[in-house]
Amino acid sequence: MNPRILASTIRRILSQLRHDRRTIALLLVVPPLLLTLLYYMFKQAHPVFDGVGLIMLGVFPFVIMFLITSIAMLRERTSGTLERLLTTPMGKLDLLFAYGVAFGIAAAVQASIATGIAYWLLDLKTAASPGQVIGIAIANAVLGVALGLFFSAFARTEFQAVQFMPVVVVPQLLLCGLFVDRAHMVGWLQGISRALPMTYSVEALQQSGASYLLWRDLTVVVGCIILALVFAAATLRRRTP
Repeated sequence: MNPRILASTIRRILSQLRHDRRTIALLLVVPPLLLTLLYYMFKQAHPVFDGVGLIMLGVFPFVIMFLITSIAMLRERTSGTLERLLTTPMGKLDLLFAYGVAFGIAAAVQASIATGIAYWLLDLKTAASPGQVIGIAIANAVLGVALGLFFSAFARTEFQAVQFMPVVVVPQLLLCGLFVDRAHMVGWLQGISRALPMTYSVEALQQSGASYLLWRDLTVVVGCIILALVFAAATLRRRTP
């Protein structure tokens, strides 16, 4: 990768993002609104909100970034922008890691706003510190970016890109331990759960302090990010036929 090309690409992506008001609203406004909805749903059982709200602070960035990135990369291909970019000295890894860094910056802003509202306005109480929660949320967002970049290679239209949501995101939500404790799942479902990256991001959120499990889970998530970006580079096409 070329640091100069990487930096200029990050600036271009952030500039495009800054002028897209709908995407900014989706990033910055929707997660706090959904957290507020959860708060009033569980207002009579606040300990339940503490558990669910904490996990959602990590899940929302993953889901939103997966959706935004898969559609954004598809638009780059269908518009011919990607083909023009790859005729320059820019490499595939320059582009993909630029997306990861740019949306990671956006995720940092998103996670800070959502976490601040959750802790100081919605009275969220957790063993983990707000800083830890923000860090894990950013890792989840970058994971969503990496997977979105990878799976966008298999879509030809924006509708097809959206169709990957129930294939990629929903099974991870169901098997990550959010709805049913993983220890209570049948053996083959536990095996699938251990192979899904969101399982480790949710477990990291549930850990308190700088425990061994927290850092182990974050290491798995980072490893999945790197693998997804490498696979995305291997499958990236210059344009959609």
